[in-house]
Amino acid sequence: MEGKQQQPPPGPAEQKAVAVPGAVDEEPRLEGKDAAAGGAEPGAGLAAAAGDALGRPLGPTPSQSRFQVDLVAEGSGRPPEAPAKAGGEGGAAGKGSEEAKGRFRVNFVDPSAGDESPGEPGGGSSEGGNVSFQNGGDTVLSEGSLHSGGHHHYYYDTHTNTYYLRTFGHNTMDAVPRIDHYRHTAADLGEKLIRPSLAELHDELDKEPFEDGYANGEEGTPAGEAAATYTPDSKGVVKFGWIKGVLVRCMLNIWGVMLFIRLSWIVGQAGIGLSVLVIAMATVVTTITGLSTSAIATNGFVRGGGAYYLISRSLGPEFGGAIGLIFAFANAVAVAMYVVGFAETVVELLKENGTLMIDEMNDIRIIGAITVVILLGISVAGMEWEAKAQIVLLVILIVAIGDFVIGTFIPLDSKKPKGFFGYKAEIFAENFGPDFRNEETFFSVFAIFFPAATGILAGANISGDLADPQSAIPKGTLLAILITTLVYIGIAVSVGSCVVRDATGNVNSTFITELTNCTTAACKLNYDFSSCQTECHYGLMNNFQVMSMVSGFAPLISAGIFSATLSSALASLVSAPKIFQALCKDNIYPGFLMFAKGYGKNNEPLRGYLLTFLIALGFILIAELNVIAPIISNFFLASYALINFSVFHASLAKSPGWRPAFKYYNMWISLVGAILCCIVMFVINWWAALLTYVIVLGLYIYVTYKKPDVNWGSSTQALTYLNALQHSIRLSGVEDHVKNFRPQCLIMTGAPNSRPALLHLVHAFTKNVGLMICGHVHMGPRRQAVKELSTDLAKYQRWLIKNKMKAFYAPVHAEDLRDGGQYLMQAAGLGRMRPNTLVVGFKKNWRQADMRDVETYINLFHDAFDIQYGVVVIRLKEGLDISHLQGQEELLSSQEKSPCSKDVIVKVDYSKKTETDTSIAFAPSSSEKTHVLHKGSKRTSSPLNLADQRLLDASTQFQKKQGKSNIDVWWLFDDGGLTLLIPYLLTTKKKWKDCKIRVFIGGKINRIDHDRRAMATLLSKFRIDFSDIMVLGDINTKPKKENIAAFEEMIEPFRLHEEDKEQEAADKMKEDEPWRITDNELELYKTKTYRQIRLNELLKEHSSTANIIVMSLPVARKGAVSSALYMAWLEALSKDLPPILLVRGNHQSVLTFYS
Repeated sequence: MEGKQQQPPPGPAEQKAVAVPGAVDEEPRLEGKDAAAGGAEPGAGLAAAAGDALGRPLGPTPSQSRFQVDLVAEGSGRPPEAPAKAGGEGGAAGKGSEEAKGRFRVNFVDPSAGDESPGEPGGGSSEGGNVSFQNGGDTVLSEGSLHSGGHHHYYYDTHTNTYYLRTFGHNTMDAVPRIDHYRHTAADLGEKLIRPSLAELHDELDKEPFEDGYANGEEGTPAGEAAATYTPDSKGVVKFGWIKGVLVRCMLNIWGVMLFIRLSWIVGQAGIGLSVLVIAMATVVTTITGLSTSAIATNGFVRGGGAYYLISRSLGPEFGGAIGLIFAFANAVAVAMYVVGFAETVVELLKENGTLMIDEMNDIRIIGAITVVILLGISVAGMEWEAKAQIVLLVILIVAIGDFVIGTFIPLDSKKPKGFFGYKAEIFAENFGPDFRNEETFFSVFAIFFPAATGILAGANISGDLADPQSAIPKGTLLAILITTLVYIGIAVSVGSCVVRDATGNVNSTFITELTNCTTAACKLNYDFSSCQTECHYGLMNNFQVMSMVSGFAPLISAGIFSATLSSALASLVSAPKIFQALCKDNIYPGFLMFAKGYGKNNEPLRGYLLTFLIALGFILIAELNVIAPIISNFFLASYALINFSVFHASLAKSPGWRPAFKYYNMWISLVGAILCCIVMFVINWWAALLTYVIVLGLYIYVTYKKPDVNWGSSTQALTYLNALQHSIRLSGVEDHVKNFRPQCLIMTGAPNSRPALLHLVHAFTKNVGLMICGHVHMGPRRQAVKELSTDLAKYQRWLIKNKMKAFYAPVHAEDLRDGGQYLMQAAGLGRMRPNTLVVGFKKNWRQADMRDVETYINLFHDAFDIQYGVVVIRLKEGLDISHLQGQEELLSSQEKSPCSKDVIVKVDYSKKTETDTSIAFAPSSSEKTHVLHKGSKRTSSPLNLADQRLLDASTQFQKKQGKSNIDVWWLFDDGGLTLLIPYLLTTKKKWKDCKIRVFIGGKINRIDHDRRAMATLLSKFRIDFSDIMVLGDINTKPKKENIAAFEEMIEPFRLHEEDKEQEAADKMKEDEPWRITDNELELYKTKTYRQIRLNELLKEHSSTANIIVMSLPVARKGAVSSALYMAWLEALSKDLPPILLVRGNHQSVLTFYS
């Protein structure tokens, strides 16, 4: 590339537009004659030309998606007729002299290409220089060479040389819209390209030399690299069109044995009119399901898996997993059913000729087993062979149907005694009405016919083997339903018009003389079948082989029966493994993962074929298919019902992603279809329907419980969102009422896993009662913090769900804790679901911390009171923050699923203040400095010291059952009742239900009994159980001298001592350090100070054995009480005690005794 710098870049007048990757080559935009410059074929862009002779993948990987512009100068020195280079070694094919006139070629820089230039090898100095757009968008750096992984990149200044690229004539790395940007990872149809990220376009260029080849130090995600390096092996893959893939399969599967053996009997029982109604009703169900299938199949790219894929991607893994398993099983057993049908026909023929091998039952088993082995061989040979076999079978089937139709027009005298007279109006009239016998009804006949209408999903089941499933499935399925229905109706009408219900088969049943008082059609045609009142073997009612008798050539009907049974068996034998393979690939049932493996170019599920073969063989050997058949029909109907319900559900959810290309569907018709399927299930067999429901429900519950780690954007998610949105809006229109008050807590946890005790305690009284939001204030450099916000949001919300916390995670970036707290208090929540209580951990290390942080901490309380929040301060004597003990391991495990770089940043301390913020949530603590843990290296775990061990034990204490102990409520000041409501809510929870509430109140010594009775009355009106009420008459007694001395010693470093200083110096110090305690303030609040010390003495006396203490939080007047003094009060009040909650409501009633 150094050699290419000899020619200066052309001026703006000589420049022309060039192609950007993904731009479609259009005549008006290509000014040269050589249209091949942008890639080998139109639309492929330059990505197609990027694959080099070394076999590197086509298109850019994330690490390669840096635009490089090759300048092609005038007079390239090559003759116009120079042949195009093969192999794509540098990119574009056919670079004639026309291209060289000052035009640009845009390529992707390939960092793995070593020192090779992206230009043509041996191009010499005749080509222009290279311009690399690495990450600047419109900013391209000024000239100068730069080493980067063996490359020499040259940068040009955009202001002096404005190179207009192809994107609408702007020199930008923005990508034009292109299908490859929207592909999934490792897509079958083409390769995923990565569009420039917003950060690449928007972030400022702070790292001019990209030493690592990445912009701003970002590395490509492993998933992204896998996506870009994946190139599908498309050679030799067999894909079917809509006729061969869908129409043929569906027609073969719908036309079953019923057509030849049972349809004539149904016409005999129900008559022509009701038979057509039976067929029409079955068709209504299948047509609605066909429309629904078409709608789902055209709502995005369809992979293999048929009904399972459609349902799971629409309704989610729970329904999909349940249906996938039973649908695959139903198809496997259906193979046995069809093969036994075939074997029975063969055995009938053997019996007629007296050539049975052993006996009927065993012959069926032998022939069935041989047949299923042959079918397995055809399936395993590959889809192409299977498709050819299906075509042959369809031809035989159509010939057999044609044979019957021709036979109806050739009434032979020899067939008349058997009831076949040709088309006669008398027969049509007689057979039009029903004649149900042997306790048959309309619905029992419908139940017998309906399985003949199933099979409409045969095409959809091999969706992965279709060239264009979106177009093929609707066309093929609906046309197959139409053709098969017309054939069913045609045959029903024709057989009902030609053949009488009963015939003797006896030639002597003819009349010599014509009778005048005939009532039956046979009588009018000079035949006397009156003896059939007892028993006959011919006619529609008695002979299942009517179609053979009517046909022109009877063996063709037998061939048709063979074709119908074998084609249905073959279709089911192919469908079952394909569906099962798709189910196993999604890993919904981890035990079946071994069946996900595919073999060969078509990814054939050979293990699935073997499993299906074994299931089918097992049921063939059982040979009791009359019991199995209704269950299989119900399994199919359950999947039809869910496909219909999927369309209704997706339409109801109004998800923007639901926009099928197939428009001829209606959500309400789909719902009717789903209900009809459920009704038909009971009509066919009520106990089989109940069994199906139980199995589906059981599998649904299992998958819901297991929670497979998949996200398919199902309509269930969309409807959940829609319901939440509608209910939130409805809730916003309702005024608050004291009876419906719930503590909705904003907990300042920082990273939720760093303060588990805080989280579990608050969760204990908000779970299923109120809102819980975990606030996390990120401080430090904005750019880094903003990047962390989005990754933390997904990571910690997932952590909360995994730990069964019903809470939300809300991170914000702010300059300091106070700003962050204000942002959260003002903006967190939605409508009525907004926090009303601020929960913070006690700042244990406040005396060692920077007092500006303490000032910020106390100001949080003032801000909360200003906006009418309640405040809860939680203190454990061991402390709350365990991030320095377990944060690293937990963060590492939670990052395994999220895309991350090779090194995992566990905690980053951006605090520019002192590193002593360990117990308040939002500031990173001294123990949270940057730890970069390399995944390869093993950390040696050092034994914990005693304090850390106690801290770790204390952090889990609220996860255990609390046993029979006390919750002591020190309700000293009336704050609206929050101090009493929180302990009551705790006792309603399973872990706390054995705890008793003891209430402590302040009072006068001479009114103790009166105060106790008054409080007991109030609590009983509030309907809150309590075990004891204690009235403390000695609250205002002066505390012990040693405790006063200890308090004075504690506050000494924070006092201003203004009397010992000059007025001016004292004022300046107070202004600079507003947290300092003045002598005047100390004197003014002496009584309040003594009260806190005295209360601590009383707490130790009465509540030292309590499980938890809930106490009124003292309030400090804003601007009057300094932060240090207030902090000292809280310290003095709560030190050396069991876990304590200092609570102050917003002084609005949260309890009421009115109904």
